[in-house]
Amino acid sequence: MGEESEKLLAQRAREEQASNRAGQRSVWISIGVNATLTVLQLVVGLWGHAYSLVADSLHSLSDLVSDGFVLLANKRAQAPADANHPYGHGRIETATSLALGLALMVVGLGFLVAAGNRLQNLGELQAIEPLALGVAIFTLVVKEGLFRYQLRVAEQVRSPMLVANAWHQRADAASSLVVAAGIGGSLMGFAYGDMLAAAIVGFMILRMGFSFVKDAMKELVDTALPASETSAIKRTLLATPGVKGLHELRTRRMARHALVDAHIQVEPRISVSEGHRIAEEARLQVLAAHEDVLDVLVHIDPERDGAGPAPLLPPTRQDLHLPLQQLLDGLPEPEEIVLHYLAGRVEAQIMFACGDFDGERLAEIQARIDARLPELPVFSRVSLNCRLRP
Repeated sequence: MGEESEKLLAQRAREEQASNRAGQRSVWISIGVNATLTVLQLVVGLWGHAYSLVADSLHSLSDLVSDGFVLLANKRAQAPADANHPYGHGRIETATSLALGLALMVVGLGFLVAAGNRLQNLGELQAIEPLALGVAIFTLVVKEGLFRYQLRVAEQVRSPMLVANAWHQRADAASSLVVAAGIGGSLMGFAYGDMLAAAIVGFMILRMGFSFVKDAMKELVDTALPASETSAIKRTLLATPGVKGLHELRTRRMARHALVDAHIQVEPRISVSEGHRIAEEARLQVLAAHEDVLDVLVHIDPERDGAGPAPLLPPTRQDLHLPLQQLLDGLPEPEEIVLHYLAGRVEAQIMFACGDFDGERLAEIQARIDARLPELPVFSRVSLNCRLRP
């Protein structure tokens, strides 16, 4: 079972590396495109007196900075787990998405304020050059193409950070459409068109930034997976042979992955090794059936937590030392005692060597034990067995 688990995790690691390479390649392409557009929009916007195009150039510049953050975070998130980060470094992607969202909100708010001030002084605005409209349309086409490419890559690698960056490109495409409409309106004689377009672009950026911040915060406070995904994981666990019930299932997102904690019920009298085998099988079933799940922590319960009366004694062998002495006082020394802690009480299986006892002798010892049980309420049941010596 351990070898199978290692093979599955190794395959996951290879897929993760391939996904990260594809993600980094898409970000480098975005950096090249945004660097070119920033210079083009800024130069033409200043020369052509198109404030909305200048604002869009700053938007492209923010994209360039964002791409740099994404590239660094994507590389850092690949680092393996260590002593300080036992679950890996995936949350770096989440923190980066949060930072991107906050930056977008600041930029968007700045555009809104600046555009509002200029709308109050329309008479001071200079005529816009027609070339600015051509640059705005060109930017729109390039940004929409970049959005479609990055979103396809982000969905393939299942990276929320890359998805956020892709939708950032779509916001840019939408803002470029508004800019083109505003510049076109100004060229047709509507002096306020360019400033109105800048204000709309600012609002769009602010709204997109808020969306990124909200999604990142949901992950950082360990919000559970959607009900449909949680139900699917529950069905996988319950379908594992040996699992008799499931009474606690907790999930949380970590960047593109999910972490799962589960309490499963098994037959109460199986061995520790058998319980471990069932738990490992349940873990592998979830990892194999749900690609988003990074790891599963399975806790084994012989019964539902909280079932039955409160325990009379803490479930430790040391606490049972005196009751066991009273139970076995005057009886032969057993070879082994197996204890089961169920419903707040203890079941004991006492093993003797079969060569030392016949059936009549065992029945006599059993009767003496049964007579003592009313005085020892911690025991719900005591059974005797004999073991053949090799």
